Amino acid sequence: MGRYVVRRLLQMIPVFLGTTFLIYFMVYQLGGDPISAMFGDKAADPVFVRQMREEYHLNDPLIVQYWYYLTGLLTGDFGTSFSGIPVADELKRAFPISIRLALIAFAIEIVVGVGAGLLAGLRRGKFADSVVLVTTLIVISIPVFVLGYVVQYWLGLKWQLFPATATPGDPTWEDLILPGIVLGSLSLAFVARLTRTSIAENMRADFVRTATAKGLPRRRVVTVHLLRNSLIPVVTFLGADLGALMAGAIVTEGIFNVDGVGRLIYLAVTKHENATVVGAVAALVIVYLVMNLIVDLLYAVLDPRIRYA
Repeated sequence: MGRYVVRRLLQMIPVFLGTTFLIYFMVYQLGGDPISAMFGDKAADPVFVRQMREEYHLNDPLIVQYWYYLTGLLTGDFGTSFSGIPVADELKRAFPISIRLALIAFAIEIVVGVGAGLLAGLRRGKFADSVVLVTTLIVISIPVFVLGYVVQYWLGLKWQLFPATATPGDPTWEDLILPGIVLGSLSLAFVARLTRTSIAENMRADFVRTATAKGLPRRRVVTVHLLRNSLIPVVTFLGADLGALMAGAIVTEGIFNVDGVGRLIYLAVTKHENATVVGAVAALVIVYLVMNLIVDLLYAVLDPRIRYA
């Protein structure tokens, strides 16, 4: 197990380097002069523009710019935005908010999604199964921005069950419940359908019939044998989805006024803050890599037949 973990950690290095270079290259290809964009409609000072371009190495080739950025990144320096704010400070402010939001959405996915999928799988072809399939299909069909405004109006403004918008700066856990529901709704539908399919397939498996024939209680058969082996594809989806929840919340964070990573990346792209975009994405790449490693290790926990030499 230890050798496997070390080998996977070594494999993360070229993945991290390649991903950050691709992001850096794509941001560079967006075009436009980020220094001139700071002045808006006003005329830019040529002397100031020349100094800023030299300071941020904008006159150097792309590979040289990336090398300067990478050497700083390896020492913990995520660079400085063109407005003079260290990118690390912006990430320290935005990431805890997005992590809390992602954890709420993630918990909703696991509890509601897996629970609904288990119910539908055990009662395949019956009324409960039809309700779960129809409900998840409706959720998948509704765009996020429509669902966000509907949830905000009914649960936040009409019934006042939760705050309609988040507190500026540092929102509370209660402020993030509504955006967490919206953010986790789409993934919840996929988790429920994936769990339902996996449960229905394993219901006919030999190990389930053997456990039932031995006279084990139905609850033990379902929780220990059936559900445990059916969660492998679900865990794979959830592991990749956690990083997506943090990065893909641009619309949701905009509706509920949440100052998280999604909104930070959106504002950085519109202002041509290349260092902020690449720094935020680099942090998200690390999240993806760590989650993939955790998912691979969980395979051995869920399925005793899987062993890592």
